[in-house]
Amino acid sequence: MQNVREPARETPVAAAVDIVVAGAGPAGVAAALCAARQGARVILLEQAGAVGGIATVGLMSHWVGRTQAGGIYDEIIVCSSTAGYPSHLIDPERLKVVLLEMLAEAGVDLRLYQYVAAPVMDGQRITGIITESKSGRRAFLGKVVVDATGDGDVAARAGAPFVSGRESDGKMQPMTLMFKVAGVDLDRAVLPQSFEDERMVPAGPVQQLGRRHLPHPAGHVLLYHATLPGVVTVNMTNCIGLDGTNADDLTAAERQSRRQMIAIVEFLRAFVPGFENCYLISSAALMGVRETRHILGDYLLTAEDVAEARIFPDWVVCESQFNFDIHNVDGAGLDADGAQQQFRQTAGYTIPYRCLLPRNVEGLLTAGRCISGTHKAHSNYRAMPICASMGQAAGIAAALSARAEILPRALDPAQVQAVLLAQGIAPRVVMAAGCAGEILTR
Repeated sequence: MQNVREPARETPVAAAVDIVVAGAGPAGVAAALCAARQGARVILLEQAGAVGGIATVGLMSHWVGRTQAGGIYDEIIVCSSTAGYPSHLIDPERLKVVLLEMLAEAGVDLRLYQYVAAPVMDGQRITGIITESKSGRRAFLGKVVVDATGDGDVAARAGAPFVSGRESDGKMQPMTLMFKVAGVDLDRAVLPQSFEDERMVPAGPVQQLGRRHLPHPAGHVLLYHATLPGVVTVNMTNCIGLDGTNADDLTAAERQSRRQMIAIVEFLRAFVPGFENCYLISSAALMGVRETRHILGDYLLTAEDVAEARIFPDWVVCESQFNFDIHNVDGAGLDADGAQQQFRQTAGYTIPYRCLLPRNVEGLLTAGRCISGTHKAHSNYRAMPICASMGQAAGIAAALSARAEILPRALDPAQVQAVLLAQGIAPRVVMAAGCAGEILTR
């Protein structure tokens, strides 16, 4: 590859604060809010022109999974729910405004249209983030940095080790571009909402029809209610073999997804009751990337931790519950290692503080789908409510560390737990001291 030599240059410092948060999806918004509410001065950096990430710009249909009651996720739900519709449905335009108002009320300094270019490093300690934007190249310095980029961009560029995708072969869950169709007769509409939802339509089992008539790698049928009359959110585009940390692959995914949309709408009109007169009205401005880097931390959360509902002594996220939502890495539908309706664990697991601490880098916390965990465990904790709870923990830990002038790795997780306990947040079961992984009833 040919290289271009750039001249050395001075980068202006745009701001110096307590906490710099990169990424304004559910995890980043939660981290910024909770750090600011602990009295920290916070800057939140986001590459898009709106906050909310996949929940808003990504046009996600609804919140899935369960997380700790009484936390930041519950607050977001209460503030953003649309009257007359179930609270788990997302009204993306309303949510954008609600999150902006919450951030403003908390005193968070929000900077949109900011792309992470590089970390500012002092040895192994991160001291800020350099961004590129219409304003040029600028540095934002902080005592603690939170990486909520989803892809772990900050952590990876700071030198933290990571694994991309599935451990055995590096394959990642497919990408999806969400879209909405209008003109749906909701009184008659059939809305399959999981890969294992093999309901019948006049021409036969709907998932089999999808695999037969949709262009590979599309082929599953996932349709969800929206917060507008006659509108349905469609989760059916499918892009495999692409890396969400590669701009060329993201471009290819956009092309593939938009071509698939035309075929999907034609399929819905032809085979799914209630969709005979449907038409495309909107599509996401942000590609739905499910999986890229797993930043390796001081502990690696495993599928066994999830399935056995383990309670860790250094828990900072609790009552996490979803399923092994592994989209097929080679095509449409559920991966052979996934489990949706067959997932049986309903007790809720915890996430330890150690999973938020990247190895080999100081002054940095991760939050969201890029935390330290395996491919299979990730398919459960990547659910947005759980990511919001991770952000809550990371924001509190960052603020406590900055206030005490210590590194996050030196912070006693009991201090984070104390803040959460004061808010009524705790696991349903307790852990005997030093018995990580064992569950004891209260």
